[in-house]
Amino acid sequence: MIKKIGIIMSLCLSMTFYSCDQLAGLAGDLLGPGGLTQAEIGQGLKEALKIGITSGAQKLSLEDGYLKSPYKILLPDEVRKVTDKLATIPGFDMVEQKLVEKLNRGAEDAAKSAAPIFKDAITEMTFQDATKILMGEKNAATSYLTSKTRTKLYNEFQPVILNSLNKVGAADYWNSLVTKYNSIPFVNKVNPDLDDYVTNEALDGLFNMVEKKELSIRTNISERTSDLLRRVFAQQDK
Repeated sequence: MIKKIGIIMSLCLSMTFYSCDQLAGLAGDLLGPGGLTQAEIGQGLKEALKIGITSGAQKLSLEDGYLKSPYKILLPDEVRKVTDKLATIPGFDMVEQKLVEKLNRGAEDAAKSAAPIFKDAITEMTFQDATKILMGEKNAATSYLTSKTRTKLYNEFQPVILNSLNKVGAADYWNSLVTKYNSIPFVNKVNPDLDDYVTNEALDGLFNMVEKKELSIRTNISERTSDLLRRVFAQQDK
């Protein structure tokens, strides 16, 4: 079966005088009655991605989904210069912990809107993309999703992050810290873009969750929760 699929992929990539629609018919003949159609392969991969995305987004959107997980968002070095300096001032001893909590709360709130954004992007996957992913590396689907959607997701996710930071008071809290810090004599004035930093960190965590779910579906048969997933991923098991 694997050899047949490999032949079909090679034909689609190298025999430019045939259309992939024509070769799709040949694929059906080669695979036989028990084989997978191009529609099934594409649908199976999309289903797997949607499962991973939904699972990852739901976990991260819960309270402490980021804060008490391996994806906890820590302060960048330039922000720590501010919090370390302010920690010596009475009333600001817990400044780093408070800011870290607010940043992670903002990311958790924004993660609620991530799943539908990802799902919309998955619909553009072609049969050729799906076949390469199925027979590719263990993180091929996540790599595809990252390359195709990272910029678009950032542009859509960043305003949500900014709104979430405002919602949990992180932006106001950071502004008050910067104002206090910049009033200290002889310090270099700072004002890093927190929403850009938190957006990238939040997306990194989300993609990592998707990658783990993809690996689990590829290697753990019990994670294949539908007949289609079992049939599609059985091909890469052989």
